[in-house]
This record gives sequence, C-alpha cells and structure tokens, in this order.
Amino acid sequence: MRCEIISVGTELLMGQITNTNARDIARELLPLGVGVYYQTVVGDNGPRLAAVFEQALKRAELIILTGGLGPTDDDLTCETVAEVLELPLEKSSIWEEKLKEFFSRFKRPMAEINMKQAMIPRGGTLLLNDRGTAPGIMLEHQGKIIILLPGPPREMLPMLKAQVIPLLREKLLEKGSLAVLRSKVLRVIGLGESVVAEMIRPLLEEQTNPTIAPLAKGWEVHLRLTAHGSSEEEVEELLASKAGEIKKVLGHYIYGEDEEELELAVARLLWQSGKTIALAESCSGGLLCHRLTNIPDSSRYMLAGLVTYSNEAKANILGIDPALIARVGAVSPEVAEAMASGVRRLCRADIGVGITGIAGPGGATPQKPVGLTYIALETDDFNICRRYEFWGSRLDVKERASQSALYMLYRYLMEKLKKML
Repeated sequence: MRCEIISVGTELLMGQITNTNARDIARELLPLGVGVYYQTVVGDNGPRLAAVFEQALKRAELIILTGGLGPTDDDLTCETVAEVLELPLEKSSIWEEKLKEFFSRFKRPMAEINMKQAMIPRGGTLLLNDRGTAPGIMLEHQGKIIILLPGPPREMLPMLKAQVIPLLREKLLEKGSLAVLRSKVLRVIGLGESVVAEMIRPLLEEQTNPTIAPLAKGWEVHLRLTAHGSSEEEVEELLASKAGEIKKVLGHYIYGEDEEELELAVARLLWQSGKTIALAESCSGGLLCHRLTNIPDSSRYMLAGLVTYSNEAKANILGIDPALIARVGAVSPEVAEAMASGVRRLCRADIGVGITGIAGPGGATPQKPVGLTYIALETDDFNICRRYEFWGSRLDVKERASQSALYMLYRYLMEKLKKML
C-alpha cells in the first residue's frame, strides 16, 4: 500500500518547530508493510492544502494528514478534505459531549468556536483524543483511506498507536494485503561511506530483497537492510542472512545493530574482559567519560574520569613533568601518552586513556591547527597514540575526539578478547 503523509502548519514551513510527526508515522507504518512514498508539508492555506490533497489522492492509497484540526479560522484541514471529497460536514454528538466534558473538567468556559471541532465529514469514523479537543477522523472514499490526526505530537502519537494502527491492520487483513516489512541497521565505524559502498559493491549491485541503503550518520556509516515477506520468520531469516554476508566483508568495522551506540559496544567488551578504565581528558572536556557513564552499571568498569584542562592540572594531578609540557607543548603525543599513563597509575586501572587537542576556534598555530588532537591508550602490555586533525565547530571536535577514543578502545578490546578466547 502506497502512503502519503501531509503535515499541515505554517509553523513547520517557517522552521519554528520540527516535524516529528512524519517520522513517527512512517516508523509505525513500517511493520504493516505500508510504504511511505511521499511526505509533504503545506501551510495553513486552503487552496494550497486542497491542491496537495488532490495530488495525494492521485498517487497514494493511504493519506494521513496531521495538523490544522484546531478551532480557529486558520485550522482548515477538516473543511478542506470535506470540500475536495464533496462530503458535507455533520456534527458529532459524541464529540460535542466530549468537548463539554473536557472544558468542564478544567473548569473553563468553552468558546463557541470550539464547536467547529465537533464537525466531521459524513461517513467518517471518529478517533478519540484523550489529550486535547481535536478528534481524529478516518474516512474511506473511492478505495482510498484518509486519516486526519491532530498536530501536537503528544496527542497524535498515542492516537496513532492505539487506534489508527489497529484499524489499518484490520483493513489490510480484509484486503489480503497485510505484509511484513522490517528493517535492520548495521552500524559501521572507522570507514567512510564511499569506502563502505565500494567494499560491499557486489552486494549492492545484486540486492533485491532485502535492499541495502548506506547512510552517513554523524561520525559513522549506517547500513539499513529492509526486507519484506509473508511472515515474521521469513523476514527475519532474510535480514539475518544478508547481515551475515555483509559482516563477512566488513568484519570488526561493524560494531553494533539498530539502536546500539558505540559506547554500549565498548561497555560490553569491558564487561566481558573484566577490565577497568580511567580517563584523563583535556579538549574533549569530559565527553568521553559522559558517554561511557551513560551506560547503566558503568561502575563495573569506570574508575575515574578527570578533566585536566590546564597545564597545572596535568602536572599537579597526573604528575606530568612541567618541563615536558614546556618543551613539546600540551597538545603533543608525548603529553597524551603521559596523561594516559598518569591517570592509569593514579587510579590503578587496567586501561588509561589520555586526550589532548585544540577544540578552537582560538589557540591554534601554523604548526598546530584547530582540530589537532592526540589520543593515547595505555595498558600493562600495550600502548598506542594516534594523531587526528578534526574539522568543524568546537563541539564537532569534542564529539569526534570522544568517538575516536571509543573506536580505539573498541579495537583494542576486540583484539584482547580474541586472544583470551
């Protein structure tokens, strides 16, 4: 079934609010095998809304509209849909009573214009809204299913999940067109999108079901696998088989699936290896510690996270020789290594990590540009220090530094566990 989502509201076009409704609707429709072919945003303008709706009727079998169901003159969705479908508006006595109860419960007078929200197109099915004054409406017209939902996400999403999705499932079962559609995301670190695409080119060229879509996401590459079939078992088998083929090619560069963040993958490896860790951060400002301690039960591996921002802190807390800092500078491989060694020794940790760099926009020299970062990792029997030149804003540099440190930890722990097994 082809679907179009129409989001109504001038505030969306002006960028005053983010259109999360279209995203949430698409996510909920996916398990039903409903394909969202188009997403359209239109302002609170009757003629333009009518044109957009007429176009949707020509190219989609399911049209879901959100927004424009309020009581004011610029809330035009219900009237416009009724006008295009040539259906009269009729008062819903059920919703009229609900409106009266709503205002009575909050001890507020109900304005006459609120009665506009009790008017629905003839033949429409009322969708109850427990969180606001605008009802939802479902219409079936000339083989099309049209659904109107309120714009506020806190009202729309519960109605979608509790009422719209079950109704759509019933309709699709009646038509014999209920399909199973699922997606799986493989999360890749350490490779760029073009490199990943080149490595799996044979799989991309032969793809049918599942399909494979590479996507650059932040500092990672995500591979979205989408499969369809007649049963959950068939679809899961298709996804697992294709994911296995990709993992054979990309190996350790795939660190997780779906919603699994890199810090969770590192946390699991720390748990499995029984290792403890201590961090000394400068330019990243504690962001690495923040990410690793976002994981529940992080006390099993995290001993300490120190932000030794100044040269004095590096010397006084970590025991780094001030003469070393004066000779090579705070942003240097020698100081990064000394930070990792100092914090590991101070905290008696199995692993020490040191990060030093220039987040910008100031503090750079011709020899040491903004974004220059050194990350060091030390254990009893292993040490490494890498140089990076990150680009972007100050926050970008901090995020990339923390991501690169996590990747360094991930690679080290993966190799360590291989030797332990």
